[in-house]
Amino acid sequence: MNNYIIPANSKKSQLILGFFTPVDLILFGSGCGITLLLLILVNQASAVEMVLILLPALITGFLVTPVMYYHNVLQFIINVITFILSPRKYYWRGWCVKYDSEVE
Repeated sequence: MNNYIIPANSKKSQLILGFFTPVDLILFGSGCGITLLLLILVNQASAVEMVLILLPALITGFLVTPVMYYHNVLQFIINVITFILSPRKYYWRGWCVKYDSEVE
């Protein structure tokens, strides 16, 4: 009797801080690095320019934000694009319609 109980959060233990993969941290770090570099290069900026300068950090932060039932927003977007672009072929067989086949 090898009955093992697998905890519900066993996948979460494989993530950094329980939320991030190394790719997520690299993505977020590069966005923050670009924002920091832009902040250093631009001396005086208007409000619109500041928003544009902060966009790399904001976008990458949004992409690695955890959401329910998905690892993060980036994984959700990847799943949606894969679902839309993957070819699907559905064969309809109703459960109440008589289906004549050799294998019952």
